[in-house]
Amino acid sequence: MRSAVTLSLLLAGILVGAPSRAAEPAGNADRAAVLAPIHALFAAFETGDAVAMLRLVYPDGRVTASGMRGDGASNLRQMSWTQFAERVTPERTFQERISDPTIAVDGDVAMVWAPFVVRVGGRVANCGYDHFDLVRENGAWKVMNLTFSSHTGGCPGR
Repeated sequence: MRSAVTLSLLLAGILVGAPSRAAEPAGNADRAAVLAPIHALFAAFETGDAVAMLRLVYPDGRVTASGMRGDGASNLRQMSWTQFAERVTPERTFQERISDPTIAVDGDVAMVWAPFVVRVGGRVANCGYDHFDLVRENGAWKVMNLTFSSHTGGCPGR
């Protein structure tokens, strides 16, 4: 029975086109190029510049947040970058910083996974992990999707 399950899993991987190699950890040049639009995105958040933000993303890409509500229930929110941009204004700014990012690149696709801290008015508001997926088009990296966890307890700098 075990060998039949193993064979089924192997065949399923072949049928769906399982990759023959893993994505490579990013070299220094790739790291800088992949991180550039993310840092520019953070700068747009900090100034409330929705127009600049939309130049760095695929507008139909997604922003997905997972966290806990005040009552302890799970809270999953999803929106397009266009919808998210409606919330980015000079009156609603925040500072987000990532640290120690893990970056993988395979051709024109990249992934960034990193812990983050968000500050509002200089005070820590929340923290968690960001997962960005990016696509390189015409030589430029753009953010397709951002998925992040969010919590208020146990954040660095609190």
